[in-house]
Parts: sequence; C-alpha cells; structure tokens
Amino acid sequence: MNKFYITTAIPYVNAKPHIGFALEIVQTDCLARYRRLKGDDTYFLTGTDEHGVKLYKTAKEEGIPPQKFADDNAEKFKALKDLLALSNDDFIRTTSDLHKRGAQKLWSKLVEKGDIYKDKYVGNYCVGCESYIANSDLVDGKCPNHDKAPEKLEEKNYFFKLSRYSDQIRKAIETDELLILPKSRKQEMLNIIGEGLPDISFSRPKKILPWGITVPGDDDQVMYVWCDALSNYITALGYADDDEKVSRYWPADVHVIGKDILRFHAGYWIGMLMSAGISIPKAIYVHGFITSEGKKMSKSLGNVVDPVEYVEKYGVDSLRYYLLREIPTCDDGDFSKTRFEAIYDGELANNVGNLFSRVCAMTEKYFDGKVPPATDGKDVVSEVATAHREYHENFEKFDLKAALEAVLRLADFANGYVEENRPWELAKKDTNKLADVMYNLLEMLAHISYMLQPFIPNAAEKMFAQLSLTEQNFPAEDKWGILKEGSEISKGEPLFPRLDS
Repeated sequence: MNKFYITTAIPYVNAKPHIGFALEIVQTDCLARYRRLKGDDTYFLTGTDEHGVKLYKTAKEEGIPPQKFADDNAEKFKALKDLLALSNDDFIRTTSDLHKRGAQKLWSKLVEKGDIYKDKYVGNYCVGCESYIANSDLVDGKCPNHDKAPEKLEEKNYFFKLSRYSDQIRKAIETDELLILPKSRKQEMLNIIGEGLPDISFSRPKKILPWGITVPGDDDQVMYVWCDALSNYITALGYADDDEKVSRYWPADVHVIGKDILRFHAGYWIGMLMSAGISIPKAIYVHGFITSEGKKMSKSLGNVVDPVEYVEKYGVDSLRYYLLREIPTCDDGDFSKTRFEAIYDGELANNVGNLFSRVCAMTEKYFDGKVPPATDGKDVVSEVATAHREYHENFEKFDLKAALEAVLRLADFANGYVEENRPWELAKKDTNKLADVMYNLLEMLAHISYMLQPFIPNAAEKMFAQLSLTEQNFPAEDKWGILKEGSEISKGEPLFPRLDS
C-alpha cells in the first residue's frame, strides 16, 4: 500500500469561508478520495491560520478576545466537512498547543543550523496579505491583491537566511524533485527566484503584535506567518513529539494552494525544510481564482458567492460538480448562477441522472429488478476502458475537470446506446438481445458510479446502493463484469430532480 499525504493551504479565519476556498478544499477532497479508491494509505489535512495582525485588530475592534474570535470562526471552517461532504482526516488550528510546540521546534532547528539572525527591517507591510511587499510588486503604490497602500514599517526582527537555499530550491523545481503543476506555475516560480531569493523577515515585536507564537528564547518577539502557518503541514502530524504519523506520512505528496501563495510554498517553505534537514514535499498543485458573473467578488458589488446558500438550495453534490466541472482545475473560472443551473439541468439531471433512472426503471420493468445474464461487452467494453484510461491519466496530471469529462463522455455514450438499441422495442421482439443490452447498460452504470465517487460522493453512494454494489466489487475497476446475474437493482428516487419539477 502506497501512502498519500495531501493538504490544503490553511485559510485565515478573519472572515467566513468563501467560494474560493470551497474550490480548493473540494479539489483536495476529490484527489484524496481518488487515492483511497486506488488503495493508497491516504491522509488529508486542512485547518485554519489563526494568528496575525488582521485577526488581532478585528477582534479588538469587536471587543472580543482574540482566542474567542479565532475559536468562533474556526468552527465555521470545521463545519465545511459536513457542508461540502469532505473526507479530511485531520483539522489543524495554529492556536493549538500541538502546533505551537511543533512550530517552536522547527524554529529551533533553523537556529541550530545558523540560519536565523536579528536585524532591522524597513518595508511595505500589507495587513490584508499579512506580508511585506517589494516596491517592484506594488501597482500604483498599492497592493495588487487588496488595492490598498501598504503601511511603512521599521522594526527589529529576526530573519531567515532563505538566500542560502536559493540555488537548491531552484534545482529542486527545475528537476521536478518538487513538481509544480501546472507547468506554467513552475516557470513562474523559476522567474520569481531569478538571480536568487532574499532573506525574509521571520518575526515581529510582541509590543506591536501581542498575538502569536513566542519565539524560542526571546519573549519579546512572536513568529511571523512563515514559521507559524507554513509549518502546520508537519506539526499536524505530531512533529513536536516525533509522532509515528510523521514517519508514516511525511513528506507531503501534494500541497494544493491558490496561485497567490505560490512564492511562499515553493520558496519560503522549501527553504525552511532544507535548513531543518527535513524532506521537502513531492508536489505543489496550484489552482486559480473564481470571479462572480465575470467580475471580481466584492461586498460592494453584492456578487460574493456563499457556498452555504448553494448547498442548501441545490445540494452539496451539485456545488461540488460545478466547481470541479466548470472551473478549470489550474486556471481562473467564473461562478454564474445561470450557468450553474444550466449545468445542473443539462448534465446532472438530464445526462447522468436521467440515464441512471431510465436504466434502473427498465431493469425493473423487463427483468423484475434483477441483473440479466452477463455479456462479454464487446459492443461497449472499449468505451469503458478508454474512459478509465483518460480518467486516471488526468488525475495524475491534476486536471480534475478533464477526468470528470472522461466519465461524462461514457455517460453520453450510454445514453446514445439506449437510443440506438431501443430496449422498449427489443422487449417486444428479441428478449435475448434485450438482456445483452440491459446488462451492458447496467455495467456501464457501475463503472460510471465508481468513477464519480471522488466528485459527487453522496450521489455515487446512492448509485451504489441501487446497483447493490460496494467498493469491494471493484478489485480491478477497469475490468468488465462487475455486476453479477440476479443481483437486485432498485429504481429509487431521481438523483438530481430537475429544477422545474
């Protein structure tokens, strides 16, 4: 059994979850579920980043202790597990004792290596980004992500000698020891490294920011976000205590992140691990941003998409499907209610849902709800094999959209197979041919339901139940002959009722 450790970035808890993070965590969940289907020993981590200036200031403005503010908001992110049908194995909070001890242990490793030093820092600090911004990255004197002028800060901080590892990081990326997908992001990171990465500010004075993890050996300083938040990927495994999970799952196989934090994950984080003598992650998968009705989301425009509203109205599988099907896996995409409903009716209700309902209903009508005798599938087996091949190839390339489209093409083929063979006419004149056609259709449904599990797990579970299947029926998922003669097939309720029904 291969191990597979996958993480999301940890979102900041200054506001409730938004559709952008829903995209990231659903993508990550899809990958984790896929790996479990392959039989891998899979561990899926998410969590929350709970220190920093933004949270401290907001809590102070609202008259709430920072820890209480963090506790309340962290629960909203924990609730995503049920809301979005997630399968994460753990949830790390950076205010937890386990994480604090782990982050301090990592800091101490960097000190032992001689890679931490104290100096004066003068720079542009964006509160929204929780980071310093180089003059060259400002747009009209403002942060490009928040459209606000940064604060000018001068502080006595600790620094990390990132420059010492710049060449090693470049080599790891160039050789794909650290695989960055899509390839365009690999080149982007190599461009960022350019002639070398600079040393980075690694702490802040506690008199300015009294909310954070205390620097080991210096009670007047708290860790800056890099050693605090980025270390969560290993502290969650019990790094502070040399837990068995560290040796079992580290290094991470994949970090799934947004394109705006590539520099930190493929640069800062990798340098920290190299300094500490810890194996680096195997891959970083980078997704884009979501716009709303073609525009950047903002409260003033009133176009912020709330994932909760869509789950409550259309169901969790519908939202997961849209995010994985309509938003390009590695690029920017748009969230449109009109398009959402068109996708729901056209693909979920009319294609997959209607196909499943029709075939189950015809099995009940013509074979008393029992699977007819098996066939060799010669008319359809090549289509099933092609779907599986494309499905697996695209999962390996971090193209979830293309993997899902491979399943949809098989569903399209099955719908065409119904119309071509017209079982309702065969029932009147050729019952032997009818049995062959219906077995082939049911077998295709079995494969479709199997491949849909990572994308729409609740609907796939219902499909399995109606086909009397369990995961144990798929020892070799791309083989023909999953369904056994005489197995019960139940009609059930529509998987995706039409919106106008």
